[in-house]
Parts: sequence; C-alpha cells; structure tokens
Amino acid sequence: MTLTIWTYDWVPQGPRGHVRDIRLRWACEEAGLPYRIQALRFEDRTSLDHLARQPFAQVPALQDGEIRLFESGACLLHLAEKSETLMPADPKGRAETLEWLVAGLNSVEMVTVPWWFIGLSHPPENPLHGWLASRLSRLEAVLSARDWLAAGRFTVADLLMADILRVKTLRAALAPYPALAAYTDRILARPAFLKARQDQMDHFAAADAARAT
Repeated sequence: MTLTIWTYDWVPQGPRGHVRDIRLRWACEEAGLPYRIQALRFEDRTSLDHLARQPFAQVPALQDGEIRLFESGACLLHLAEKSETLMPADPKGRAETLEWLVAGLNSVEMVTVPWWFIGLSHPPENPLHGWLASRLSRLEAVLSARDWLAAGRFTVADLLMADILRVKTLRAALAPYPALAAYTDRILARPAFLKARQDQMDHFAAADAARAT
C-alpha cells in the first residue's frame, strides 16, 4: 500500500529543504517504501480538515491505510516498524534505536531549536550556548567511539539526528566536535537524503511556478 505524506504546497524560501516532511521522505527512500506526497495549501493549515489530521496545524502527517499519524517522530517510528533497514527486528537493536531516536527529539532537538531561534536576533551571547555545548560534547564522546548511534549500523535514529544537526548555523557550531561533524557529513551524503532533499526543493519550486501563472 502506498503511504501518503502530507506537507504544505508552498513555503517561503527560508525553510525550504528543512520542512519536516523531509524526514519521512528520507525514511521511505532508505527503506524502499512506496509513498506519495499530498499537498496542503499553506493558507489552509488551520482548516478544520487539517486540524483533524494535525491538531497543531503543522506538517508532516502520515496516512497508512486507515492509520493516521502526526509528529515526525511518531511517523518515523511507524515507518521504522515496516523495514529492518530503519530499525533492527532483534530486541536489543530495536531498543537501542528507540532510545536514540527519542534522545534526538528530547535531549538534542529541544536544545538546538531554541538555541537557533534565539540566535536569529544576534544577541551578544546566546544564553543557551552552554546547554548546547554540553549536549554536543556528550554526542561527541559517543561518536568518537563508534560510527553509528545504535545497533552498529545506520538506523532511523541516525536519520533523525543528522536532520537535527544539519541546520546551517548548527553545523558551523560543530567545528569543535570533529567526530560529530564527520558523522553528520557522512549521513548527509547518503543518496536517499540527497534525493529526498532535492524532491522537496523541486516540490516548492513547482509551487512557485504554479502561483506565478
């Protein structure tokens, strides 16, 4: 059955390439899961139909037959259950993958997003810098000793972590953490990511052309 990934039909230039449907696209590309993109008019993001699908008026949302999910982490876990490419079937490998995926959302992204947001105003000193440095140094210690976060190979946990770390200003902040920087670069060179990112950019470019007509 073909999966449906919901995203906006259009967004401003700034977030292109980073809208979080890319996480789902990337996972499907890695696992060879058939999917289609369903576009929601950006202006309709607070419509009752979309709020029934995503109560916070965001994207992505995922439909798999009669199953509907929102939040990228929940969607990634659902996709990972469909393919051992994304998450091992053995209990130990599965547990490691789950803990690191949740760590990406709860221990890393909850720091990187407010750090990035505060940085937009260019304060003399970002008050969250120490918090961010603490989290990055912990990740550096882990990835200095191994190539992957879980199960000794690429999993959906690596996909999520790399997507969190690839924000431009954050990648610049990885300079003091060579193992973490190399890890991020290596994962972002994967063909599945490159295709997912290009497909998202093409999706929004097509929307520009449609709006211009």
